[in-house]
Amino acid sequence: MQLTVPEVADLSSEPAHILKLYGADEGGSKINDIRAAYGRNCILARRLIEKGVRFVQLFNGAYQTGGEGVSNWDGHKQLFKDYSVHGLVLDKPTAGLLIDLKQRGLLENTLVVWCTEFGRMPTFQKGAQGRDHNPSGFTCWLAGAGVKKGFSYGATDEFGYKSVENIVSVYDLHATVLHLLGLDHERLTYYHNGLERRLTDVHGEVVKAVLS
Repeated sequence: MQLTVPEVADLSSEPAHILKLYGADEGGSKINDIRAAYGRNCILARRLIEKGVRFVQLFNGAYQTGGEGVSNWDGHKQLFKDYSVHGLVLDKPTAGLLIDLKQRGLLENTLVVWCTEFGRMPTFQKGAQGRDHNPSGFTCWLAGAGVKKGFSYGATDEFGYKSVENIVSVYDLHATVLHLLGLDHERLTYYHNGLERRLTDVHGEVVKAVLS
């Protein structure tokens, strides 16, 4: 690793059109600088995948490190203002990563999981311009190996509060991801506190409708 990591982390060999695809060549404003930094992380993720790294995690939002609900992704107090920045930073590099993986033939063997633990209420939070947690209806998306493209599964009610159509639990999502990784969630266990436990507890079904 001491020999390989510096080479992988050196982005100076990336051509100009790749830097542009990810927005990694941008600058001149705070948002452009932040987007470029995230874009470089996305390029690094692709380079790690090319080197055979099996699991790569990308995080976006560290530039907003204010207190709970003040200026980070939590969005409790000023959701529109903060997310107007988050969207501009996130969209281009993330799209660039998917395009680049596909063009290099890596996407067909790489599962991309864009995920969160809950969404936001459809109503404002009392005394603020933000929204509270909503575990009853939110969106995750998968791309790449083994999943249908251009496909949407499930829906919330008209208010955007609760899942009412093709409801998928967190256990179902985990079971599906494990299936795409070639693992049977009903057989994979780990020893903890004297018991063989499953990653999906005693729940979870593979959502076959999203599989290609």
